[in-house]
Amino acid sequence: MTDDQTPWMRLLRELFGDDAESALEELERMGMDPAALAQASGMLSNPAMMDHVLGQIRALVAQSQGEDVNWQLAHDVARGVAAQGGDPTVTAHVAAEHRAAVSRAELWLDAATDFNPSGREPRVWSRAEWIEATMPTWRVLAGPVATSVSQALSGILRAEGDAPGLGAESSALVGSVSPTVCGMHVGQAAGEMARDAFGATDLGFPLLAEPRVVLVPGAIDAFADGLGIPEDEVRAYIALREAAHVRLFSAVQWLPGHLHNLIEKYAAGISIDVEALDDAVRDVGFEEPTKLQEALTQGIFASHHSDEQRETLESIETLLALVEGWVQEITVRAAAPHLPSIGALREMMQRRRATGGPAEDAFATLLGLELRPRRMRDAAALWSRLSLDAGPEARDTVWSHPDVLPGAEALDDPQAWVARWLSGAEEDDVDRALEALLAGGLGDDEEGQESDRPDTGTAQSDAPDDGPDGGTPRG
Repeated sequence: MTDDQTPWMRLLRELFGDDAESALEELERMGMDPAALAQASGMLSNPAMMDHVLGQIRALVAQSQGEDVNWQLAHDVARGVAAQGGDPTVTAHVAAEHRAAVSRAELWLDAATDFNPSGREPRVWSRAEWIEATMPTWRVLAGPVATSVSQALSGILRAEGDAPGLGAESSALVGSVSPTVCGMHVGQAAGEMARDAFGATDLGFPLLAEPRVVLVPGAIDAFADGLGIPEDEVRAYIALREAAHVRLFSAVQWLPGHLHNLIEKYAAGISIDVEALDDAVRDVGFEEPTKLQEALTQGIFASHHSDEQRETLESIETLLALVEGWVQEITVRAAAPHLPSIGALREMMQRRRATGGPAEDAFATLLGLELRPRRMRDAAALWSRLSLDAGPEARDTVWSHPDVLPGAEALDDPQAWVARWLSGAEEDDVDRALEALLAGGLGDDEEGQESDRPDTGTAQSDAPDDGPDGGTPRG
C-alpha cells in the first residue's frame, strides 16, 4: 500500500522521514493508532487540514530547538486564554472613564500620604495589552522554574519513548514535546492571570519595569457584577488601590527589586518531584500535550524546603503583608470621605486576597508559591496604629530602608511594636544593626564582641524577618 493510499503514513513520513516505519511501531507499542487519530480528526478527507497540522508541528519543532521552554507558544497561549469569553478593544469613552477615576484617586491619596504619584501617564488596557506588557516579567520570574520542569520532563519523555530505531528527526519531535508543554503551561497561567487582573499590582508586587497605574476594565466590570455597589464606586476603589501601590513602589525605590529578588531566590531553590512528574506522564502519556500540561498542576513540586527557602518564604509573606496592609490603610483613609460603600468594598477585597483567585492560583502552579498576605489584617492594624499615634509622615518613613521595616514578630503584636518605635527602641536597634553591617573590617576579637550583642529582632534585607505573610509553598 502506497503512502498516497494511507495519508496518515504520509503524515508520519513528513514528520519522521526515513524513521517513519520505526516511529509507527513505537507509537503502536504505546497504544496509539495513527490511522484512527487521523480519521477522527478529519485529516484523511481534508488535505488542507493535514497541511495545516504539518505546518503547526514543524513550527513547534523549529521554535523549540535549543529552548527549554517555547516562549513564543507561551505568549500565543496566554493571548488565547485571555481572549476567552471576549476581550474587546478599550474604547475611547471607557478609557476616559477609567483615567478620570485615576485622577480622582490621586487627588484623594494626596490627603492620605506624602508619597507622590509616579508622574507617568496611566494606562487603560485590554487583557491582550496586559499580556503584552507583563510577559517579560513572567519570563524572568517563572523562567528558571519552567526550565527545571522542562528538563525533568524531557528526561522522562525520552526514557518513556526511547526506541533504538528512532533517528534524529524522531528524536527532534520527542524533544520538542517538553518545551511545547511547558510553554503551554506558562501561557495558560499568564492567560488566567490576565483574565483576573485589575491592573499591574494585584499580586502585591509590580509587573512592569516602571511603576505606572494600569486599569483593566474587563476585569473590573466582572468584579463589580453582582456586588450591588455602584460601578463608579467600584472603579474608584480599584483605581485607589492601584494608585496607592504605584505610589509606594515609586517612592520606595528599593522595594520592587527586593520583592522580585526574594521571589527569584525562593524559585531558585525549588526542586521537582521527579517521581510525581513521572507518574503524571505515565497516567496521560505524551501523545496529548494538553493533558500533559494539565498534569503539571498536580503536585510536581517537592514538598520539602531547605531552611534558606523557609526563611525566604517568611520574608516574602511578611513583606507582602506589609505592602497590602499599608495599601489598605491608605486606601480606606483616602476613600472614607468620598465612597459610601468603602466598608463593603474593603471586606470584599480582603476576602479576595485571603482566599485567592485565578491569578494567585495560576501563579502557584508556576512556582508552587501562593502569594497571599495571610497576615494583612495584622499589618493593616500596625499601619493604622502608627498613623493614629505618630501621624502619616512618621508612618511612611518606616519604608525608608528594609532594615527599618517591622519583621514577622512585629505582626504578632502590632501595638507593642508601635510603642517600641515611638519610644525610639526600634530605631536604636536599627542603628546598632547598621553599625555592625558597616564595620566590615572588624578583627576576630571585635567580631566576637559584635556577635555577643542581643538579637535586635529587626528585619534585615535578606533576613527571614523581612518577608511578607502571604506565600505558602505548595507541595
